[in-house]
Amino acid sequence: MKLQDKVAVVTGGGNGIGRALARRFAAEGAKAVVVADIDQEAARQVANEIGGRGMSVDVSSEADVQKLVDETLKLHGRIDLFCSNAGIATEGDCTVSDREWQRIWEINVVAHIYAARAVLPGMLARKEGYLLQTVSAAGLLTSIGSAPYAVTKHAALALAEWLAITYGDQGIKVSVLCPQGVRTRMLEGAAGGESFLLEGAITAEQAADAVIQGLDAEQFLILPHPEVLDYLRRKTADYDRWLRGMRRLQANVQVMKAKS
Repeated sequence: MKLQDKVAVVTGGGNGIGRALARRFAAEGAKAVVVADIDQEAARQVANEIGGRGMSVDVSSEADVQKLVDETLKLHGRIDLFCSNAGIATEGDCTVSDREWQRIWEINVVAHIYAARAVLPGMLARKEGYLLQTVSAAGLLTSIGSAPYAVTKHAALALAEWLAITYGDQGIKVSVLCPQGVRTRMLEGAAGGESFLLEGAITAEQAADAVIQGLDAEQFLILPHPEVLDYLRRKTADYDRWLRGMRRLQANVQVMKAKS
């Protein structure tokens, strides 16, 4: 997929990866880029910068997501690329409160369902359309220090796989962006669980570069950190060995956290 003359929507577009995607899509010649974010001012600033449209959207609200799609269709007649990028992280284990589990579930998983529910009818009618979901390498591997993040990212990946299988022969393309560390507020604010990823972290702009390449090749897995594929192969080749290795990594992270 080339972005030239396409209509793209980016949720979580006010900061981090979403902002980098919006900027890059505009630079690639997109006809229109709609920047959606719960932070209305951030969305507006990015939209003004690239000549797009900013919207205040809470992706955990189906009404907000449907309004985003409806207004974009009203203005531009179609949505070629919908990027479900908004996401949050919550550190902790199974004792994390039900309220926090529900919140991260709604944003990291259910928001993707709302997006697909709203945008697929139009795409299927046209027999073309692209869904890009920011999942994280945590959806392929796991997340040290955060059960809610690991679980919700695995679920987001499962949904993307299902969408690709179910609608792939009807003109719908699906890709998942699965980086490890990206230098955004989310990673830089990590207290310890995933802060070890900072050492090999890339910029949001580098993640956007990988997205452009992945969309062009129409790859399901977009991996800005190529080593993630090696880790995934080791995981599937010998699951028990991989689990032992991850326990060692977890122990090392805990030592690093204790020293910091």
